[in-house]
Amino acid sequence: MNKNISFLLFIAVIAAAVFWQDRGFDTTVLAAEDRNASTDDQPFFWQTNPNPSRPASESNQPNIVLILADDLGFNDITFYGGGIAGGTVPTPNIDSIATAGIHFPRAYAGNATCAPSRAALLTGRYATRVGFEFTPTGPNFAGRNIPNYPLPSQLGLPSEELTLPELLREKDYHSIALGKWHLGSTAGSVPNDQGFDEFLGMIGGAGLYLDEDDPNVVNSKQEFDPIDRSLWRMLSFNATYNKGERFKPPTHMTDFLSREAVKAIEINRDRPFFMYLAYNAPHTPLQAEKADYDALRHIQDHTERTYAAMLRGLDRGIGQVLTALQENGLEENTIVIFTSDNGGAGYVGLPDLNKPYRGWKISFFEGGIHVPYFIKWPQQIPAGSQYDSPVAHIDVFSTVLAAAGIDLPNDRIIDGVDILTPALQEDQPALSRPLFWRSGGYKVVQSDGWKLQVQEQNGKRWLYNLNDDPTEQVNQIDSQPDRAELLSQILYELNDDMVEPLWPTTSESSIPIDYTINNIPDGEYEFILWNN
Repeated sequence: MNKNISFLLFIAVIAAAVFWQDRGFDTTVLAAEDRNASTDDQPFFWQTNPNPSRPASESNQPNIVLILADDLGFNDITFYGGGIAGGTVPTPNIDSIATAGIHFPRAYAGNATCAPSRAALLTGRYATRVGFEFTPTGPNFAGRNIPNYPLPSQLGLPSEELTLPELLREKDYHSIALGKWHLGSTAGSVPNDQGFDEFLGMIGGAGLYLDEDDPNVVNSKQEFDPIDRSLWRMLSFNATYNKGERFKPPTHMTDFLSREAVKAIEINRDRPFFMYLAYNAPHTPLQAEKADYDALRHIQDHTERTYAAMLRGLDRGIGQVLTALQENGLEENTIVIFTSDNGGAGYVGLPDLNKPYRGWKISFFEGGIHVPYFIKWPQQIPAGSQYDSPVAHIDVFSTVLAAAGIDLPNDRIIDGVDILTPALQEDQPALSRPLFWRSGGYKVVQSDGWKLQVQEQNGKRWLYNLNDDPTEQVNQIDSQPDRAELLSQILYELNDDMVEPLWPTTSESSIPIDYTINNIPDGEYEFILWNN
């Protein structure tokens, strides 16, 4: 099949997957679903503390705020000297988490796509150890009849998995999730059934930020992208509180989540809390607040300007959250973690989102999985700290539990480790462990700064020395056969330790490594084969 056609078919399929997961419906009942079936803005109230304890400022238990951006490119923020639009749209609030705490310049996402990455983040286990290998989809995914495909109720994080909020209950943490869930939409797999006391946001994988025709929004539609065209046709603007009905928030989704996070902080200031603030920005569809768009008149390209305006709103909202911690006397003993679920998406059509790294969301090249990763905890972490050992999303789980004084579960393998303990030691010992990713026949391992990618379907292999070649320019698969063999052994030992996917793959297609989908050349180019 022509690679361009193959890729377009793939992203059309992914568009369907996003839709079915967002709705939580089988394709057979689509006719009964109204995409605008939500009520107007309705009041809800965060739960108050029935037994106020001593002031949080006097407590030894740190609060935890885990902030997750959605499809944020490594080059979207200005901390590492880059930034969208040539660095002309600063992200001071996001950057401040790093400057006031510790940053990890060699940090990795749990996966190159949203849902498996989130499964790894909240369980401390490789998504492939959990079985959450592929993005959940409907049983008639891609118009194919797949025998014995699981029911929608089975397409989520298994209830027997232990999540971070479930373990934090040991120390009476009140756990709140805001934003994008994407780990299951039926009983047993929704946030309130996975350890969270309260949830406000979108159960599925995507949604509009405002109604398309709202006067306070600016839209950017990528007509070249089948995913984007499908999102605009199918998605709606709504949110849910706990297990209630969907309703329309009063403002842009990024602003709404930020404001509600501030309220939740104020209400919970007298008890230890865990807040999982999972923004859906800057995931498509691209919709910015008009005021942010108007403030960036120097950006000529409409798509880039809209995307940059979304980042401006995201950074402002995170600043509001940080200010709320300070004003409520919680800043010193609150752990704030910032990262992204994966790299920027090539289907947005902006070429520099992951600069200087190659690859996009959906690939295990650095552009797909190398993400910002900052931790701020003024009471414990000296400002301006840095730890150069490779770390990953799976480490959030162990790091937070160690800070809270909670032992890891002893009835299962936890892949993540506490990264603050070595990072804060004077000699900063390196973490000696491999990191592993898998999506069907596409398997990757990184160990001692070397990274091997294996494409079993066609025998293609890439070997890079990230210590000297962090942007993956020189493939050493032929010049370093011994290194390749060693890494291959490590990779397949890890692979054999994983479990079978909870649901089968439904598609496979080629994804360009170096080109956005509106700029794919007619000739040969490097690509990976992605299963979902």
